[in-house]
Amino acid sequence: MANDKLTKAHIINNIYETTNISRKDIHTVFDSVFSEIKKGLSEDRVIELRGFGTFEIRLRKGRANARNPKTGKVFPVSNHGVPVFRSGQELKRIAWPMRK
Repeated sequence: MANDKLTKAHIINNIYETTNISRKDIHTVFDSVFSEIKKGLSEDRVIELRGFGTFEIRLRKGRANARNPKTGKVFPVSNHGVPVFRSGQELKRIAWPMRK
């Protein structure tokens, strides 16, 4: 796997180079999309982006005894939600050759 990161700034610049839309407008739309995804997850909704994947919140069971690895201190952890992403079929097909 490549160690080269694709950042938000790179994505915005790539879209800017292939369209006639200003960087500011692309940035606004980009931020709005992620804001809507976060809002949907906070409302316990499933976000389905066909061909890409699905975002949802899953319940992680708490534990009576969890341990902080740095300090060794033991403490209880209650049930809590964690964000989860499941890739869609199209994304899986793209990623499959990279795993070899």
